[in-house]
Amino acid sequence: MSRVPGSWPPVEIEPPAVHPNAPAPGTDLGVHFAECFGCGDEVEVGLHLRSSVSDDHTVQSKFTVTREHQGAPGLAHGGLLACAFDEALGSAVGNLLRRPAVTGKLETDFRRPVPVGSTLYIEARLDGTAGRKIYVSADGRLDAPDGPVAVSARGLFVQVGIEHFSTHGDPRAQEKLAEAQRKNQINP
Repeated sequence: MSRVPGSWPPVEIEPPAVHPNAPAPGTDLGVHFAECFGCGDEVEVGLHLRSSVSDDHTVQSKFTVTREHQGAPGLAHGGLLACAFDEALGSAVGNLLRRPAVTGKLETDFRRPVPVGSTLYIEARLDGTAGRKIYVSADGRLDAPDGPVAVSARGLFVQVGIEHFSTHGDPRAQEKLAEAQRKNQINP
C-alpha cells in the first residue's frame, strides 16, 4: 500500500492498543510529577495543564495563558504553546498506553494568535503505533472545546525502558517521581 506524501502518520501503523488499566473516560488525570513545567503544581510560572480522559484514544487538556507565558506583547509565546502540546500529547501516551515514552518529534502549526488570558482546550489523540514509535496528534481550540482551532500539532513519541529516566535524570527528582507513582500509579 502506498502512502500519500505528507500524510499523517508517515508510515503504516497499527491501531493503538489502549492499556487495560488505563483510566476510564471521564477520569481527571493528576499531576504526573509536581515539578513538571507542563502540569506540575510546584512550578509557579508553569503551564498548570489539567487533563482528563475523553474516550479510549483521546485526552482533553486545558491551559490558561498568563502574562508570564507571553512572547509578543499580549500573546502567548509559540514555544510555550509547543510545550503545552508536548505535555498534552505525552499525557495521552502515558495515561492511555501506560508505556514510558519520550518525545522524538513535535510539529506545531500556529493558525491564529493565542492572547494572554485566553484558555486553550487541547484534544490529544492516539493515532497509532509502529513498533516502539507512537504517533499522536492534537488540536487546540480558543476559549471553548468547540472554539476556533488556534494550534494543531503532530508528534512522534518513542517508547523507552523505565531505566531511561533513572540513567539520564536527577536522582533526587527520580525519587520524587517514584513516590508520586506509588501514590498515583502513573507513568512518567
